[in-house]
Amino acid sequence: MPTPRTALVGHVLVYLVVLLLALDGLAQILQPGFMVAIMEGSQIPLAMAPLLGTITLACAAILAVPRSAPLGAVLVTGFLGGAIAIHFRLGEVGTPPQIICLALGLAAWVGLYLRDARIRAVVRSPA
Repeated sequence: MPTPRTALVGHVLVYLVVLLLALDGLAQILQPGFMVAIMEGSQIPLAMAPLLGTITLACAAILAVPRSAPLGAVLVTGFLGGAIAIHFRLGEVGTPPQIICLALGLAAWVGLYLRDARIRAVVRSPA
């Protein structure tokens, strides 16, 4: 059982990830000027931005609901892994976008570990 402070830190981490993913998803859907430049720089067709934004928002929403948060963390991990792979493909190794994606994925899982007994049980169980 997590302490109240540990659970609070876990909730803050997870909801920070949710907030950042939601902002990113909205930016992809609304396509402000800076997002257009990012999409073009990543060689992703601009027409794909609304779909990517919708997927990002869906992953964030699933992560935000405590009951479905483990599934949300898996989906977010896959989505962020894809983003990291795109940057590798572009020759951008160790760039801030890659580090941010890695940090968001870690924050989601650490946050869940701190607040959710199900995640701790899986991590601690003998293989």
